[in-house]
Amino acid sequence: MTYDSLEVLDTFHFENQLQFPLLHDPDAKHVNAYGVRDPDYSFGHSAYGVPQAGMLFVSAQGLVRDKFAVPGYRDRPPLDEVYAAIAERTR
Repeated sequence: MTYDSLEVLDTFHFENQLQFPLLHDPDAKHVNAYGVRDPDYSFGHSAYGVPQAGMLFVSAQGLVRDKFAVPGYRDRPPLDEVYAAIAERTR
């Protein structure tokens, strides 16, 4: 899900031959709803609204079961921690 333009999404989808839809949220409501807006960028900055790097764990029923977000764009949540949390939630 992204706030990129539909043109950007269509081009990316076509060039990468994706077999799933890309979701468009021009107001980045999902970023705010999940509480993952990167606080390093204030209103008026070109990167305002960018989320922290991370992942969502979505159940087969479509429910967000957990979120993993970390400050900065260069790092990602440690996969061993993500796998452990998912294993715990799926027991």
